[in-house]
Amino acid sequence: MALQPAAGTRDLNPREVDGNRWLCDQLGQVYRLWGYAEVAPPTVERLETLEAGGGINDQELVRLAADEPLGLRPEMTASIARAAGTRMAQRPRPLRLWSSGLVFRSRQSDTGQHRLEEQLQSGVELLGSDAEAGSAADAELLRLLLACLRQLGIESAQQPRLLLGHHGVLSALLDQVPTDQRTSVRQALISFDPLALKQLDLPAHQRQGLEQLMRLRGQPEAVLYQLEQLLGPSRQLDSLAETLKVVAPIAQSQQVQIQLDPTFQPHYDLYDGLVLKLVCQGPEAPLEIASGGRYDALVRRFGGSGSGLGFSFDVEAIRSLLGTDGTAPNRPGCTLVSYRSITELPAALELLESLHRAGTPAELLHGPCSSQAEAEEQARIRGCSATRWLD
Repeated sequence: MALQPAAGTRDLNPREVDGNRWLCDQLGQVYRLWGYAEVAPPTVERLETLEAGGGINDQELVRLAADEPLGLRPEMTASIARAAGTRMAQRPRPLRLWSSGLVFRSRQSDTGQHRLEEQLQSGVELLGSDAEAGSAADAELLRLLLACLRQLGIESAQQPRLLLGHHGVLSALLDQVPTDQRTSVRQALISFDPLALKQLDLPAHQRQGLEQLMRLRGQPEAVLYQLEQLLGPSRQLDSLAETLKVVAPIAQSQQVQIQLDPTFQPHYDLYDGLVLKLVCQGPEAPLEIASGGRYDALVRRFGGSGSGLGFSFDVEAIRSLLGTDGTAPNRPGCTLVSYRSITELPAALELLESLHRAGTPAELLHGPCSSQAEAEEQARIRGCSATRWLD
């Protein structure tokens, strides 16, 4: 019999479970304040939905043995976008939805073996805003993200850094590259691979410009200026500047550093507009605790209209960042009910339930104690804060 959980998964102790639940509750409070309603997308979906129109590599999907092609969700955006375009099609737009739950991915190790990874996520989706409200929707999403950080108590000690990119801006920059080289150039840029860039058959001046683009990241105002020199007048840059104008002051007040990087793209190729990643300094290394962006094309794929954008938090990464003691408030002290003789068991059970009716957590010791001192020692061992002993 196997005594260890499957590779990529792990058992959680009660304190860790309490920490995860507390974090989800804290985030849920913020989502509700901003008008978001909770939904619960299915854990199992058709592979066609999970692949999100090719945005998710099917090698990363955990497939199930079934009569139809099914798998476990690797994220929740595609499922919620599908539901928004079907079962919730008649609801007023924009739709503000949030969810939390486990997601599952298949990752290939260095030895070529596939392993399962599970992750607890909590996040929001904002669906159906008009195109004219693009910068307003982007600004709402980023301000909501910052509000979540305030609720969680993530501040300067964790060195939060909000990395922003834009799929449309990157595509516009790549339009200047020969068509047959665009895919290779894009991969080199988003992977920050200067060696791959040097190996491409490009004119020297163009390669030099792309190398400069690869290094172009930092303060939004400076990066936007450089992008304007490269692209000229651009509606996408204007929208991005407008969004940053209403987000930057709040980020600065929370000591969240904003870094604009035109070559940044998230792991999943779902997005066609603003993209984001939130990184904090953990006890040993940087931790990515949130990511997301705009996915208008995915909304249309599922029969919807208007925009789609959202983000998700990695709940366990936040718990690792803040520590279990900071994310799992101590439970109310539990009372241990014990007794001298087995004949006192009925009375002990009555006492136990009377404590419960009064709202006092209590548990029963399965076995007599010869003295009150022994009962109190048992309570100490079990972490109980009080003892009720029937003599």
